[in-house]
Amino acid sequence: MAVDALDTRILRLLIEQPRTSVREYARILGVARGTLQARLDRLERDGVITGTGPVLSPAALGHPVLAFVHLEVTQGHLVEVGDALAAVPEIIEAFSTTGGGDLLTRVVARDNGHLEDVIQRLIQLPGVVRTRTDVALRERVAHRVLPLVESVGRAAGDRDRPGSGTGQG
Repeated sequence: MAVDALDTRILRLLIEQPRTSVREYARILGVARGTLQARLDRLERDGVITGTGPVLSPAALGHPVLAFVHLEVTQGHLVEVGDALAAVPEIIEAFSTTGGGDLLTRVVARDNGHLEDVIQRLIQLPGVVRTRTDVALRERVAHRVLPLVESVGRAAGDRDRPGSGTGQG
């Protein structure tokens, strides 16, 4: 999916001013509202924009402890274990991985005792062989995508310039 300079500007606004109206975005960008809406629709259809809801804080919801729990799973049971993880509310993300485990989960808890209870629940899932837990001490880089958006936008601008070696222009 090609993201051009206007797409980059749109995405930046969505990230920096998420509660602004489409009409106001169009005004800020100096484009027609229909043009902006068509771009937003395409970005959603292409999977660049995957959500529009609020970002919630597990800590503010009473779950300040964050841990990454790696699960080793018996061969052939990855799907069943993955489905079972979806039933554990403290698991806020889970990924299949390569390396030292089969699944990596992002787990939140009220305190260390609660974290231990969640881990014990995971260990008891059919197909889970063992777990390894890393507790996060402090967030050093918050979840972000704006630097990536800007990098992609710069690369698109470079491709569009005459003499950039793309054979176009």
